Amino acid sequence: MRSLSASALPGIAAVVLAAGMSAQARVAVASEARGPLAARIVQIMHRLRDVQRFGAVSVAPDGRTVAWTVTRKGAGHGGHADRKPRSGNPGEILQLADIDGTRVRTVVIPDSVRSCHDSSLAWSPDSRVLAFLSNCNHGKADREQLDVYEVDAKATRARRITRLHGFVHELTWSPNGSMLGFLYVKGDLHPIAAVSATRAQVGVIGRAGVEHQRLAVVAAAGGRIGRVTPHSIFVYEYDWSPAGARVAYVGAPPPGRDNWWVAKLYTQTLGGPAHVLLDPSTIAGPLHGLQIALPRWSPDGSRIALIGGLMSDQGATGGDIYIVSPEGGAPVNITPAIGITPSWLTWTGDHALLVSSFAGGSTRLSLLTLHGRSPATQRRLFTVASSVGDGTFASAVSASAGHNVLAFLDSTFARPPEIVSVRLRTNAAGLPVGVLGPPQAITRVNAGVKPMWGKAVSVHWHNGGFNVQGWLLLPPAYDAHEHYPLIVYVHGGPSWATRPSWPWDGYGPAPFAAMGYFVFMPNPRGSFGEGERFAKAIRRNMGYGDLRDILAGIDHVEAKYPIDNNRLGITGWSYGGFMSMFAPTQTHRFKAAVAAAGLSDWESYYGENSIDKWMIPFFGASVYQDPRVYAKSSAINFIRNDKTPTLVVVGQDDGECPAPQSFEFWHALRAMHVPTELVVYAGEGHGFHKTKDLRNVLERALRWFARYLGGKSSA
Repeated sequence: MRSLSASALPGIAAVVLAAGMSAQARVAVASEARGPLAARIVQIMHRLRDVQRFGAVSVAPDGRTVAWTVTRKGAGHGGHADRKPRSGNPGEILQLADIDGTRVRTVVIPDSVRSCHDSSLAWSPDSRVLAFLSNCNHGKADREQLDVYEVDAKATRARRITRLHGFVHELTWSPNGSMLGFLYVKGDLHPIAAVSATRAQVGVIGRAGVEHQRLAVVAAAGGRIGRVTPHSIFVYEYDWSPAGARVAYVGAPPPGRDNWWVAKLYTQTLGGPAHVLLDPSTIAGPLHGLQIALPRWSPDGSRIALIGGLMSDQGATGGDIYIVSPEGGAPVNITPAIGITPSWLTWTGDHALLVSSFAGGSTRLSLLTLHGRSPATQRRLFTVASSVGDGTFASAVSASAGHNVLAFLDSTFARPPEIVSVRLRTNAAGLPVGVLGPPQAITRVNAGVKPMWGKAVSVHWHNGGFNVQGWLLLPPAYDAHEHYPLIVYVHGGPSWATRPSWPWDGYGPAPFAAMGYFVFMPNPRGSFGEGERFAKAIRRNMGYGDLRDILAGIDHVEAKYPIDNNRLGITGWSYGGFMSMFAPTQTHRFKAAVAAAGLSDWESYYGENSIDKWMIPFFGASVYQDPRVYAKSSAINFIRNDKTPTLVVVGQDDGECPAPQSFEFWHALRAMHVPTELVVYAGEGHGFHKTKDLRNVLERALRWFARYLGGKSSA
């Protein structure tokens, strides 16, 4: 995809570049910011910033100690569906505590030259040492550089064991504790992910600037860095075999930003050649042509479990669970027709898995018992109507070696994030069979923060042969005798699902509810939470079945709540941005739209984006092989039907939904004399990382909806 500069964008006079706003534009925004609406927005922003944010959590193998990273109060940061960078955040710290939350101590890095960003918390197998990544000893020139540090479980003073030069993440210990492994891009600090901002595409395209991410190792005490995997394979995730002599990993040829969607499963002995164990493009059966993630060796080394399914992004994991022999052979689906979406797993024995899943819009933890090549049996341990993880791509649980203690980040729309623990009851074989009481809070740093929006209600309806679920967020203290506008917030993906979570300091549904709107967050077909049949139901039919589900859901909530059908809005980011462009071309029910990082023309998009490989599983072929299937889902082909005033926002360096897609849609609406505005944000990728930009998007969206939907009105 061609990197965009301000001079390369057509019609730039109608665009505000947030990082380079003119003096006149700044005056206009300042003038617009006065009044009650602005005051309410400021209140909401301060409430979001009151919350301390957790970045990672890890429980020691012995289940006695837990570690986490957290920002100090008032040091909140923005983020979207991205790996929220916290470099330069003045308040992030790493802490240790006993599993009951007592004896909290803060880790200190000697000779720190700046505030720290810590990540990839990894306990040694004997629970004595916590390894982690940190940028504490780097100045402004290389402030993004992370190195490996270690701290004793009973101490607070950390020590640095590497001096790396490149992007590093996914830190783990080898099973015997002698080595540390991590994914490493030597010589390049730029994060490699579809949601990150793209760099300028110059030179010989496809050859210049191609990153190579490999599995690297270092001795536990430090020393020379060794690279394990070959230069020709970009490694996305990995796992050690029980003996530590082999690794399994998901990888593909570079460039890594584009090829995750066609990645294969490899195995390799340390120092030996790589072997393809599983190639979804060549196998028969339900996994054919789909994505794979989270490979995990069984304790006896005889099997590898993984998740395979229709997934939109690396990290947004969901699908069925497959078992494959490390010696080869066809994978076995042990969760056919399970009706939920597994997203994380760990072995609890040679024949059992602990699994976290999307279950509707909630999170379920289950024990799956294997029965050879037959479907596994499921024992439900607990279900929580909350997000397990940070509410974006993180959905993992940290488990002790005996799997009797779990720790995870938990939050809802009503409850800010905290670290909680759950103790599981195990049987004589050491397998979890139940829960010893409800989740217990380890931290209580956000106990005094209350929401400014109303309660969240899980709603269920039927449409097109499917059970569909969504969340309705109510305005605070709404009056049943008034009529209220409703905003539909469509999640990204499409392979994802909205679950209750405390909002980040930026764009999202909760601020809309705080401003007095009902906010409907559907999980229509294509989402996780109802099994693979549901997730695959939009293949070759993007935008149609999911829109019908959304419209049926609107009818359902309108029958129960005082919503004015004549004042409906729609918004969303990424795939939600696409739906905010496409839906108004198919129905006139929406009176206002805000399309964020969306796409308007699937045909031109195929040649513009930097991740075209993701489209083939969803459309069945490339645009060059079957252009009609792309054309039928392109909003631009139905633009004459669109009468909906639409605010369009996008990052200048978005490689996943490039800015020309937003320009094309904005240009078409102007030609159709539909009220519209386009705002392009300098230096932002698909997932905005600048807090000021996220706040600016939110402010503009709130003003747009206030202008075209208004507030509550008398019945």
